[in-house]
Amino acid sequence: MGLKWTDSREIGEALYDSRPDIDPTTVRFTDMHQWVCELEEFDDNPEASNEKVLEAILLVWLDEAQ
Repeated sequence: MGLKWTDSREIGEALYDSRPDIDPTTVRFTDMHQWVCELEEFDDNPEASNEKVLEAILLVWLDEAQ
């Protein structure tokens, strides 16, 4: 079972692990959306995300980076 947009904690952690050189405070949502869709574990409709979902993922990523 792959990651869905609702799995914000797991996706945020996966982005932190897969992009260690990226400062999440400088990430644009369009870039982050693409990176989420490129995750090997991701298995959801790319068009099913929205700003609220991306914000939740970003907050997890920021938390992991601190």
